[in-house]
Amino acid sequence: MTTSPPQVNGHRRRIPVIEDWQSLLAPAEEPAVATTPEPQPEPAVDLVAEAKADAIRTKAYADAEEQRARAEAEAEAVRIKAEGDAKAAEVKAVEEARKLKLANDKAQARAIEEQKARDARIAESERKRAAAERGQQDDERAHQEQQQTAAAAEADVAKATKTWRKYAIAFYAVCAIVALPVQIAAFWDRDAPWLVIAPLMLEGAALVVTKGAAAAVAANRPHWHYRTVAWVFAFIAAGINLKHGLDAFDPATAIGTAFASLAGPGVWDLHEHGRIRRRDGVSTRRERRAAKKAAERAAKEKAAAKLFEAERQAHLENATRDAANKLDADRRQLFPKVHEHALKLAADLGETAITPAIWKQAKLDVDGAAPGESDEILRMRNRAAAKVEAARLNKPVSTLGDKASSQRASQIPGPKKTRVYNPPARPGRRRPGDTPKYVEAARKQASIAAKNASTEEQK
Repeated sequence: MTTSPPQVNGHRRRIPVIEDWQSLLAPAEEPAVATTPEPQPEPAVDLVAEAKADAIRTKAYADAEEQRARAEAEAEAVRIKAEGDAKAAEVKAVEEARKLKLANDKAQARAIEEQKARDARIAESERKRAAAERGQQDDERAHQEQQQTAAAAEADVAKATKTWRKYAIAFYAVCAIVALPVQIAAFWDRDAPWLVIAPLMLEGAALVVTKGAAAAVAANRPHWHYRTVAWVFAFIAAGINLKHGLDAFDPATAIGTAFASLAGPGVWDLHEHGRIRRRDGVSTRRERRAAKKAAERAAKEKAAAKLFEAERQAHLENATRDAANKLDADRRQLFPKVHEHALKLAADLGETAITPAIWKQAKLDVDGAAPGESDEILRMRNRAAAKVEAARLNKPVSTLGDKASSQRASQIPGPKKTRVYNPPARPGRRRPGDTPKYVEAARKQASIAAKNASTEEQK
């Protein structure tokens, strides 16, 4: 007889007590006509059927309990999962909100920074524009001031020149007035009074020639002959005043009138000389002295720069020579055979030193490789490349590059060509024909597999 378990899902269950299994069945239909039953013998109790029915009921109850417990467990799992999903969604929503807030804060901060940078750029642009406008205004003001200063200076120069011209003319007239009486007295004769015109003609000729010199200067024509003639007339008048003053008057009168005859034309000639130099742009003595000092300073600076350049070139030549000597010593120490052969090539080609072309040729002759390469370098490079390739393919270095498998039979065609294996005949050696040949389909399949494996290794 089967009994139900005392516990289900960790809870103690109540075991039903079955008193009469017949009481659970539906009552039998009563006959339509009530008759007096005849006494029947009581049926015998079937214990096996009762036990089976009890087992069926117990199993049905256990199955129901198991289904209920499973349903409760599934409902609990669904609830827990729903709670977990809800909590995860809540956490995710909080995290997303936090990230969104951070993104918004960053965007706002970035916008504020960009606005500040934009305002700063605008302010800087405005400041530069204002500075440019102020600079332009200052330049215009300085230019106007310079023009005003130049105009004032020109006005002052013109005024001074005009004043100087007036004074020179006035001084010339005064000197002529002082010198004429003595000259007139020298030419006075009661029998020939018309001779008094000679001094006037002499002074007038000097004045006319002086005006001609001024006109030549203004027209930018040669003026030296006008000035020479004017000085000749002045010296003639001075000689007449000196001779007659000493003969007829005292030495003071003679010297004073002679000086007056020379001073008037001399002062006017000074005026014309300054005008000529200003017209021709001749520099003054101070300007010539400043230009001479500047030329001497420039010559000294040029000599110093030339000396510095010579010292720099000498230093560069020494450094180049030292570098060449060091390179030659290093080559002699590291590549003795190549260096010796390079010296022979240089002597043979008429070179005093080992040039790069000679060293390249010597390296090719001795090592069979260009400079920077050799058999050791190539092997080292290949080993390094094999290590890198092995690390990339996650394969051991010893088997890297093996394109054919050592476990393949000799009759299976390889990816490119059939392996020829023909060892010498020895006892116990395998010979062609010992291994049965594969069928055609197997041979083709093995060939395809070998080609695919080779392609994968090459990739």
